[in-house]
Amino acid sequence: MDTTTWRATIGAGTLLGELDKRLHSHNRAMAHGTCPKVGIGGHATIGGLGPTSRQWGAALDHVEEVEVVLANSSIVRASPSQNSDLFWAVKGAGASFGVITEFIARTEPEPEKAIQFSFTFSYGSYASMASTFKLWQEFIADPQLTRLFASEVVLTQLGMVISGTYFGSRDDYEKFQLSQKFFHAQSSHVLVFDEWLGVAGHWAEEEALLLSSGLPVNLVSKSLVFNETTLIPDKTINDLFKYLDDTKKGTPLWFVIFDLEGGAVNDVPQDATAYAHRDALFYMQSYAAGIGHLSETTREFIAGVNNVIERGMPEVKFGAYAGYVDPKLDNPQEKYWGSNLERLEKIKAVVDPEERFWNPQSVRPNAQEVVAGDKVPQEL
Repeated sequence: MDTTTWRATIGAGTLLGELDKRLHSHNRAMAHGTCPKVGIGGHATIGGLGPTSRQWGAALDHVEEVEVVLANSSIVRASPSQNSDLFWAVKGAGASFGVITEFIARTEPEPEKAIQFSFTFSYGSYASMASTFKLWQEFIADPQLTRLFASEVVLTQLGMVISGTYFGSRDDYEKFQLSQKFFHAQSSHVLVFDEWLGVAGHWAEEEALLLSSGLPVNLVSKSLVFNETTLIPDKTINDLFKYLDDTKKGTPLWFVIFDLEGGAVNDVPQDATAYAHRDALFYMQSYAAGIGHLSETTREFIAGVNNVIERGMPEVKFGAYAGYVDPKLDNPQEKYWGSNLERLEKIKAVVDPEERFWNPQSVRPNAQEVVAGDKVPQEL
């Protein structure tokens, strides 16, 4: 930690739980997700969204410089002032361009107070919970909603939980009257934290209940991106919750999560980094894990969650989040990187024309750029 600039130098193998502890020793923090066993190396080169992102941006928005091993085996530094095209690309599509071995990231003072809240709906059909989800969507879609709020809806075999974090005092939290809005919850909890690691630890505990963090499992996942102009219509919400009632899952280990984003993530221009979904208000993530193996029933169930929404919103061209790997996705590069894809393909042609860094959904080099060798920037 540079205690003059409060920029942290972070090894790419660092896990998020370790990162929190090391930053906490300086009373500093940065935005990232809630699972403590996720590594920063992939997280901060895809996006890295979490409860503080509405205030501070995505994890990759903290990154100010990287060290990268390129396909030709050279080791380079990349930042806004050196190898700037490469730096732009790794902030959203890093795995297609090289191995990032080190990050230099800005940090923020730790929040002093936080309120954790949850409302649990465990009785009745999913269809009976649809009206509550509509209330949540209305609440988080308010353009005046403070950035001090983070929230999510989690649907599982056990029902629905609306939870989140408010970074402020208990008195200020109560002014939002969420207990009145979600008064029909079967149970509710409010926890007050005045120590940052306690907040992060509570997020990790909740994540472990969903994912059994760190255990290898057979997993299928999908995602959709929603913005303020593509809120889910009431009828489509009804159809989705009825689908959850009527459809065989093939496993008890499934969940559908709606995560509030927006705020500072939206402040960054669409073309400022490779990360494409700067207009996202919330994401839907659907997951299912197999016990021993992953059945076709389970795969079809998860695919159907997306299908119900896409059928109900045929006019929307949905994007997807590259961190939720979806091998069945049509046109994955376009859905992951949108309007930034063309520039990514040109940079790929310069940095890795032979595709040493390849996976089925990675950025492909632009063929014309590969031929036009005179376009290779001198800095690379």
